[in-house]
Amino acid sequence: MDPLHITEFASDRYFEKLNQINQTRDIRDAQAAPAGSSTQQQDGNALEGSSPQGPFILPLRGAHALETEVVVLGKPLDQKVKEKSRFLSFRSRILHSKSQTSSGPEQVERRPSLSQLTYDSLPFDQLFLHLPTELQVQILCSLPLSDLLSMRRTTRSLHALIYLNESILVRHHLDNNIPAYAKRLYPLPENAPYTLHYLCGIWHRLHVAAKLSDLMCEWITKDIFLRNDAEKKREFAPQRERMRRRLIPLLFTIFHFFEAYREAHLKYIVENGYGLTRQPYTVNPIEAKIMSMYDDRTLLKVHEVFPLVISSFLRRLRPPTYVGTLEKTIRGYLKDKPADEVHVAALCIGGIRQVERFWEVKGYNTRRTAVDTWYSSITKDAVVEQQPEQKKKRGIMGLGRKKSTVALGKQAASDSQHGRGSWDGTAAQGTDNRANNYIFHTSLSAGMPMGSLPRDQLKTLLEDLPNLHQIWSPTAEALVLDRKIIERPADIKRNAQVMIELIREDGADEEDEWLYGTSAPDSVRPNLEAIAEDTLE
Repeated sequence: MDPLHITEFASDRYFEKLNQINQTRDIRDAQAAPAGSSTQQQDGNALEGSSPQGPFILPLRGAHALETEVVVLGKPLDQKVKEKSRFLSFRSRILHSKSQTSSGPEQVERRPSLSQLTYDSLPFDQLFLHLPTELQVQILCSLPLSDLLSMRRTTRSLHALIYLNESILVRHHLDNNIPAYAKRLYPLPENAPYTLHYLCGIWHRLHVAAKLSDLMCEWITKDIFLRNDAEKKREFAPQRERMRRRLIPLLFTIFHFFEAYREAHLKYIVENGYGLTRQPYTVNPIEAKIMSMYDDRTLLKVHEVFPLVISSFLRRLRPPTYVGTLEKTIRGYLKDKPADEVHVAALCIGGIRQVERFWEVKGYNTRRTAVDTWYSSITKDAVVEQQPEQKKKRGIMGLGRKKSTVALGKQAASDSQHGRGSWDGTAAQGTDNRANNYIFHTSLSAGMPMGSLPRDQLKTLLEDLPNLHQIWSPTAEALVLDRKIIERPADIKRNAQVMIELIREDGADEEDEWLYGTSAPDSVRPNLEAIAEDTLE
């Protein structure tokens, strides 16, 4: 028989050994009944554990107190101790009989514990917050960025959890979800923390580039490759997807160029006191400084595709027919194309994001109206004249309940007290409450890339905008030849060669390694379904 100390506690084998020991002890007690004193001494030795062959006592509640009492007193066991030992033996037999009954075919259904009932009744958010912090952060790292931004606006606890572990989350997304070319153009400044504003800024630019790439591919497929019906579009789908993937990094670089150009242009005017229109140059110094950040391959690729981007944008803002005035009148295309100053303002002030906004407006008349409205908003003064108060109607149509000015004053005071003022700082008290609230003290309060400018900076830029045909192309071609990236200007691909380069099948693996990095997973490749809606604005 196996030793007792290696038998699993409360198992069937355990109770079987226990019964054998009890039977052996009963037989020994019956044989030694005439000698009462010797029997008492044997029982005492068995309880003290001095004999290795003594009876085994089940470690139930009260056994430890029994042993302690024997050691402390140091006296032979009395009748009360014997009764306790017999009671423990009787209790072990009862437990053994119950275990044999429950081990039958009909198992007794166990009731759930109190902790299990408590956790089952809790909602998911509270269960998530009961997890260890390491598991919470690991789960948050596996979520997309859009889900993280949505979770931080649900509860204060999740908001605090995300921002307390902001650096870990941003590092994970930068390593796994951001392509290499984006991190090359927008590196993290030295000694700067990893913030959600930095990550969301890169993701916003990628989103705009991917969306504009999809819109451009749709226009190129219809107007250049003449794939209009559904069957031709289905056949051209692989070429369209390759073109879309190749355009995204190039459009992202163009986004970076116009964003850096607007900032550098304002800085140049402030430092020198005048703009580029009053300074003669052969190579634009601002553009040359920005293009020095691009490697040779990126500069050449963007220079080849830049005319396609500009021409497609200009074509989008022109009437969709060239027949004549009569057809324009019949179709309702009464507005002509915008002036070059409007195109330059949209590129140099609004950037690629503003180009994408104009592009996605459906209907030529609606699109031209949106362009005129935007251009008027940046050229006119910020002071908006108040509309004259309309005269009150007389008669039965003019009857009505007059609003109490006291009630309006109380409502305004209540809004100001509770911090429900406007975001532009018109309510001073509401602004102070927002400043004291930790929810609004986050990195995302800095705003989106290429946001709106103050009125004085808009006026400064509008007075010093370059000519449309002088943007990018002259400076880029001079730098390409100066760096000896190509031997002669004729080697630069134009028009049809650029189209063939965008839809070609070979070279995809090499381009992916150059653009996305060797260790980048598939998640950094832009997905067509992920650009349907901009959730970061």
